[in-house]
Amino acid sequence: MLVPSLQRISLRSAVAPSRFSPFSRLGTYHSFSTSTHLRYDRLSKFWIPTSGLTEKEKKEDIDDTTADLVRGGFMRQAHSGVFHMLPLGQRVQAKLEKLIDKHMASIDANKVSLSSISSEELWRKTNRLQGNQLLRVRDRKGNKLLLCPTHEEEITSLVKSLLVSYKSLPLRLYQISRKYRDEMRPRQGLLRAKEFLMKDLYTFDHMEGEAMATYEQVRAAYANFFAELNIPYLVAQADSGAIGGDLSHEYHFVSPNGEDTIFTCNSCSYVANEEVATPRASQLEEPGHIQSWRGLSKDRWKYIEVFAMVDAKNNAEEAPINIHAVKKIYPDLDTAFTAVPTSSVSEHKDKKVIRILDANVARHVEAGTITLPPPAHDKEIIATHVAPPSQSLFAVMLSTPCPSCDAPAGSLTANRAIEIGHTFHLGTRYSAPLGLQTSSPPLPGESERRAVNRPVQMGCHGIGVSRLLSAAAGLLRDERGLNWPRAIAPWEVLVVPSSEKIDAADVAWAADDALGGLDVAVDDRKDRGLGWKLKDAELMGPGVIVVLGTKWQQERKAEVRCRRLDVFEDVEADRVGEVVRSILERL
Repeated sequence: MLVPSLQRISLRSAVAPSRFSPFSRLGTYHSFSTSTHLRYDRLSKFWIPTSGLTEKEKKEDIDDTTADLVRGGFMRQAHSGVFHMLPLGQRVQAKLEKLIDKHMASIDANKVSLSSISSEELWRKTNRLQGNQLLRVRDRKGNKLLLCPTHEEEITSLVKSLLVSYKSLPLRLYQISRKYRDEMRPRQGLLRAKEFLMKDLYTFDHMEGEAMATYEQVRAAYANFFAELNIPYLVAQADSGAIGGDLSHEYHFVSPNGEDTIFTCNSCSYVANEEVATPRASQLEEPGHIQSWRGLSKDRWKYIEVFAMVDAKNNAEEAPINIHAVKKIYPDLDTAFTAVPTSSVSEHKDKKVIRILDANVARHVEAGTITLPPPAHDKEIIATHVAPPSQSLFAVMLSTPCPSCDAPAGSLTANRAIEIGHTFHLGTRYSAPLGLQTSSPPLPGESERRAVNRPVQMGCHGIGVSRLLSAAAGLLRDERGLNWPRAIAPWEVLVVPSSEKIDAADVAWAADDALGGLDVAVDDRKDRGLGWKLKDAELMGPGVIVVLGTKWQQERKAEVRCRRLDVFEDVEADRVGEVVRSILERL
């Protein structure tokens, strides 16, 4: 469903620095003023290289959002798909991390820091070594290692070594750490990079019912987190992909620059990723066109042949098969293969065939009204699976009737979107192969043994920190620069004196008294004029800009600007704090 911007909840206590804020203890984020009582930052003490793109970056043809982040002094590209975060970028990132910490604490999650290096042997046990995006290394002894793109294996191994009893559960551990993947074609800056920052929460429960309760608690924490960001987002049913598990939801910002397609219904709350979205199934009395598809099993020894029937009233000669719907019928399907043409089918005698039919094909085959072709090279069919009558094996297309509601006008619309979070119920996907289990009393109906060994129920819940930073920047930017959400803006308010003629006491009063308790910076750089400073401020994207200029000297009025809300007004000195706070409440 599309979740609108929601009212802010205790935002100041979460992310706004004050004299008692955690930000005053974060090293580079403290006030750099020599007057210890001041509660604002001075830009003259920050390294903010707001310059143009380098020749290398121009040749890379980077996207507009990345260009703004570079020009605004937030980051710089080191190599293809690899970026350095500069002080302004670190400041935004630190606020984002603090906001995540707050909402992880709300569900009693403990923060850890796992190594970014894992062993191939551990990943071999979970059958995840076949990925082509793994960055692999060897140490001087020849040990095979890899840089972690995710940490399921490592956290499971860690908990296994330390878990004493089922009474120690539930356990919720999270980290905010760097991840690595060998992207063939890095693009869109931080959205698809070789090195990225992610928050991953791992949950451990004794029984499946308890794991489901944990899953819903995490989803509620995510809803509260995104509410504080105050940016509309989509929550979509999703496929678990390479992570595994049977239940997952994705969190998306709708954006034309997104790489995912999300289908939403115009009449109900149905929202699904294109990978799992399927049309409403219907019983066909008359045989129609048979659409076929061929894939491979994960062990590469079985061909998966799929047959689904298109309604005879539908003039489409070909309808796409949803391979993720096929995977629900046959979980061992390798979704890395989009299709295997007949010409590529091996004549190897040991290859076998699994057939999957939708309910319409199965019924008409049984009635003798249609006949399916033999498998390529006359390979042996070792099993045939039939999809339930309620499940279609086709992918949805534009204006497809909604599979969830009965509204006559209910149809699906496609939205391009950027994934910024994902929740997975893993079940025993990792605990079983890695031996994470607990000894617990038998349940009713089980044998009267003293104890039963059960694999621990797990969940994995991620937020792409660097992706979210870039996505938020891209959603709110305009032709003049960035417009950060209040929760993660480098500063909530930037005070810009028009010249050195503005009395230092007036500047201190505006930044420290009138705006006390807010996250404020003063542009006290002496080598730049007012026009340059204002353009620089708009590029950096603070929530509100307060200009102390000629009218301040003559009438004691400050210019209060908020580009995002189209606010530009002269405000009397005694109302500056009130007006600025009113604007910030809307950001």
